[in-house]
Amino acid sequence: MRNTVQIQCPTELLVSLQINSETFAEMLKLQTAIALFKQGRISSGMASRWLETSRVSFLMQAMEAGAELLENSQDDFEREMALL
Repeated sequence: MRNTVQIQCPTELLVSLQINSETFAEMLKLQTAIALFKQGRISSGMASRWLETSRVSFLMQAMEAGAELLENSQDDFEREMALL
């Protein structure tokens, strides 16, 4: 099941960014997925499924935005090993 979330956006914002509403929605979706991943609220797998992209592609974008793959904790190591 998919849910739709609507937000209001002033036309001036889209004009100043020189993008249409669809491109703006995709930009917000990516930035939200990255933020939730960085906060530890969603996994990279969930983010990549939501964005309909590969996990590797999402992780590359997230790292470019400053996300860390591992915090070097035992929990992180065990979680990543379980995915292999």
